[in-house]
Amino acid sequence: MKLLFKSMVCGLVISCILSMTGFCSVCDNLRNDIFRLHILANSDSVQDQTLKLKVRDGILDYTSEIFKSCQSREQAIRTARTHLDEIRSKCQAIIRENGFDYSVAVYTTKMSFDTRVYENFTLPAGKYDALRIVIGSGKGHNWWCMIYPSLCLPSAQKNKPESSLDQSETDVISHFGQYEVKFRLVEIFENISSLFEQDN
Repeated sequence: MKLLFKSMVCGLVISCILSMTGFCSVCDNLRNDIFRLHILANSDSVQDQTLKLKVRDGILDYTSEIFKSCQSREQAIRTARTHLDEIRSKCQAIIRENGFDYSVAVYTTKMSFDTRVYENFTLPAGKYDALRIVIGSGKGHNWWCMIYPSLCLPSAQKNKPESSLDQSETDVISHFGQYEVKFRLVEIFENISSLFEQDN
């Protein structure tokens, strides 16, 4: 019964998705063009959330030069993997400097994100490659940005992601109101797809 329900819902969503294949194609291209940074705090306490932001600021400052010359998502991923130990050591130093003894995990992964609105642009739900930093138990709220194309504060004030995206991708991420329903449908489809993945 559970499988039948999932199949029916999935069929309905797929029908809706097929009616907007152009939009879905652009969303797929975006996922393949973007490398994200994802930082998880130890908890939602004020102290742990403040620490997360200090780790964020330190890592963005530390890696600004490392990722500066990257010309593709693949190159950004390779660069991140090459510098994982350095990034981990920097995170650990920031944590210690602020009086905490949390462990920190730093790795690259492909992970699911919901639709995310970030100031003046929106990224569709789906699986993205990401550099992930998990502080302590990683049970607190997260912070994220785009390493490639570069749109991480404070560099967001100087760089625009549009420079590395084609016109259709730029149009989609920059006009959430125009595409809001389609963003929601894509998110529903991605969530249902993840249910099937969990059953396998």
